[in-house]
Amino acid sequence: MPSERKSLLYFLSMYIFLVIIILLLVSALYYNFRKDLMFTQIRPKLAENAKDVIYRIKEMHQSLGADLHYPRFSGFKSAIYDADRVKIFSLLEEEDIRFDKVIYKTGDKIRFIKEPDAYYLGTKYLIIEVLDDERWLRETVRDILTFGGLFLIFTAFLGFFLAKLFIKPMRESFLLLDNFIKDTTHELNTPISAILANIETIDKNEINEKLAKKIHRIEIAARTISNIYQDMSYLLLNKKTVSNIERFDLKELLLQRISYFKILAQSKRVDFVLNIYEEVYIKADRKKMAKLIDNLISNAIKYNKIGGKIYITLKPRLMIIKDTGIGIPKDKINEIFKRYKRFNESEGGFGLGLNIVYMIAKEFGITIEIDSKPDKGTEVRLKW
Repeated sequence: MPSERKSLLYFLSMYIFLVIIILLLVSALYYNFRKDLMFTQIRPKLAENAKDVIYRIKEMHQSLGADLHYPRFSGFKSAIYDADRVKIFSLLEEEDIRFDKVIYKTGDKIRFIKEPDAYYLGTKYLIIEVLDDERWLRETVRDILTFGGLFLIFTAFLGFFLAKLFIKPMRESFLLLDNFIKDTTHELNTPISAILANIETIDKNEINEKLAKKIHRIEIAARTISNIYQDMSYLLLNKKTVSNIERFDLKELLLQRISYFKILAQSKRVDFVLNIYEEVYIKADRKKMAKLIDNLISNAIKYNKIGGKIYITLKPRLMIIKDTGIGIPKDKINEIFKRYKRFNESEGGFGLGLNIVYMIAKEFGITIEIDSKPDKGTEVRLKW
């Protein structure tokens, strides 16, 4: 079922999104843990390096005037700053020092800040810088991708299983309801057909006017129920029905359907005004085109005013059905083809008709154009 698949995909998308957020948070925590562990492991070595530099600058401080140079070491670089954080001497390539940190990483380098016991040469801060081989980082990324990927796959399968488990009762309810509707729809066909068949056999000239009016109302109700039954049958069986494409005269079919709906139109004193060309052919499924026409005419009657008119024009590649009814608000025109949408709640129906019209038109490449003004009427143009 499309709705079930849509719900399942929506649930899985949200579930995986939340799992990814959790993975990102855990990955960030794991990254910080590995970085802190690396700092803990390398800090003793950096402290030893700092001790060597402090020893040398202490010698320089005690031997002022001697020909001594700032100490240089092959394994690391250093710099010294005074209490105002002004550089005294530096071997660093970049000098944006974070004095609020004791040890930190910048780019591919690690820096360690040490404060000597005494202000040798005015030194308040000693910075030791070493190159980070980033082995720990590569291992961290590998672990995150490996275990994170496995966790994501596991949680995806778990989410799919849970989604199917949760949706199963809803699916069973939908199937039960669907079967009930199918059975009910099927059972409606026989009594409706029997009512209409028996009404057609009655000679209204042989009965009194009062009884004829009652039979007339019964016929209108039966035709209305028949139209609803046909809509429901189409929606239930459409995917199982193979279209019988043929080229036929649309004029003949249109006149048949107008004749069928004349009794319903007379109940609201609605008149048909026809402008129909001879021999207008279309290549489509005759039964489905009949259903399309039925729904357009039915709506034109249902939403028309008492004593209104329905103008029907049929030309080559064009059919227009226009009524003088209540019209459709401009902001609702784009929604009227959605299933179960009704643009007037005061009228009956289930909001199936125009959705069926849209489905049939789409199948046979028919373009639908609608112009409507509230209290003026609606015009539907079909082009193919």
